[in-house]
Amino acid sequence: MFMGTGSDVGKSLIVAGLCRALANRGLRVAPFKPQNMSNNAAVTADGGEIGRAQALQARASRREPVTAMNPVLLKPEQETGAQVVVRGQRRASMSARSYWAERGKLMPEVVAAFHELAADVDIVLVEGAGSASEVNLRGNDLANFGFAEAAKVPVVLVGDIHRGGVIASVVGTFAVIAPEDAARIKATMINKFQGDPSLFASGVAFIRERTDVPCFGPVPWFADAGRLPAEDVLALEDYTANGKGSYTIGVPRLPRIANFDDLDPLRAEPGVRLILVTPGTPIPRDADLVILPGSKATRSDLDALRANGWDTDIKAHHRAGGQVLGICGGYQMLGRTIADPDGIEGAPGTSEGLGLLDVETVLSPAKQLRVENAIHRQSGLPIAGYHMHMGVTSGPDTARAFAQVGDKAEGAVSANGRVAGTYLHGLFTADDFRGFMLGDAAGPDLAYEAGIEATLDALAAHLEAHLDIDALLALAE
Repeated sequence: MFMGTGSDVGKSLIVAGLCRALANRGLRVAPFKPQNMSNNAAVTADGGEIGRAQALQARASRREPVTAMNPVLLKPEQETGAQVVVRGQRRASMSARSYWAERGKLMPEVVAAFHELAADVDIVLVEGAGSASEVNLRGNDLANFGFAEAAKVPVVLVGDIHRGGVIASVVGTFAVIAPEDAARIKATMINKFQGDPSLFASGVAFIRERTDVPCFGPVPWFADAGRLPAEDVLALEDYTANGKGSYTIGVPRLPRIANFDDLDPLRAEPGVRLILVTPGTPIPRDADLVILPGSKATRSDLDALRANGWDTDIKAHHRAGGQVLGICGGYQMLGRTIADPDGIEGAPGTSEGLGLLDVETVLSPAKQLRVENAIHRQSGLPIAGYHMHMGVTSGPDTARAFAQVGDKAEGAVSANGRVAGTYLHGLFTADDFRGFMLGDAAGPDLAYEAGIEATLDALAAHLEAHLDIDALLALAE
């Protein structure tokens, strides 16, 4: 199990790289994260949802993602509450206080999921969450030492040297956690190193002496990490302005933005300048396309969109002849109304949409989760995507469907053809479709999915070069 001295120390990347490295060695490997908190999720082969990082790690393992890989997923809906997803299905929406009080009851399901995976593979690589030293959250813990204790899993503690203070953060973790938890840590690891590693040799020796366990690394900075789908909103800082291409895409950064990895293939295009518009900043007037992304709290994010004046910007962009695309929650916002009679995402009520599509949405408790192959109606090109939403959208503009899924129409297009909405996440991974949407701005040689595979292989080679993986394997039980 890989725990971190803090959030964003690179645990997800380390696990993904080791999954691919061990798979390349011929081992049957599976990732596991007992509890994750993220609005970036993926649909699984068994009809549920898990964190995006675990789906990427499954891909690195050359296995289909299944709900057992992330049995508890928390998807923030409000400042102090989240949707609780257990074994891939929404179970409840709870305040943080209520969840922390009740979460211990989920441990049997979490451990059962772990053993279900372990029965079918040679090794399971477990990822912790946040910081291993959050002693205030130790009671009823599912994410870190609580799970390690319940499943009797040895721990490797990962520290991030890039942010500074790594020696104190690693050694300090041993100092503040309970002795029985510290005894579960069988090794430490230093990640994200830049420069001459020999300069940190004395640091490795100091950590080894103070903790009395091996210290692996330092693992140098992996420059291509940004080519892989990100786990959570911490990665959005790198999205603020991307590229210097002639084709500009503006994307409002909604407070509860979800599945923003939909944008990754666009960011990878050299001819595209993608701007994630931050609060207080207008959507660029020269934008060729405005994308309204997915949202975990559509009506609340629609209020935020108006508070920032982005509704005015979008309508002005549309009047000037610009293109607008809404994905999932963004699709719902483009319609006339969004009704939430049962209070699924907050207080019951109805919100007025932007009115750029002649459709209406009614939210409902049943979540639609499915992987789909579709055909883009206008171009006739294939799209591979997935549905992950609650609600039904209907109205005259759905007669002009965005895509065709089997014998069913999907999405909507306005009468003038310049506004479109779809529930399909992941649509821009299809190279030909992306090329059609971007026109001359699309790079002729960008194969997005092949690029992900190449990056995972490069990450595996990176870890093979800088970690003693055989020694790591010897720690496993």
